[in-house]
Amino acid sequence: MKYTVVIERASDNFAAYVPDLPGCVATGDTLEELMETIREAIEFHIESLRDHGEPIPDPSCTAAVVEVASAA
Repeated sequence: MKYTVVIERASDNFAAYVPDLPGCVATGDTLEELMETIREAIEFHIESLRDHGEPIPDPSCTAAVVEVASAA
């Protein structure tokens, strides 16, 4: 399965969340570390859903980058 991950840069690290899996979040000092930790978080989240007999949401979100003119 492929889930959309929203990545945000903070002042000293990166954070991510998965819109299709509420509560599935991760952080990392680098983008590479973040990608590893969010992948682990997704796997753990799905495993937890299975263990509790809850449905696993199908991936349904998508994302896009939209370019706009500078306000300056």
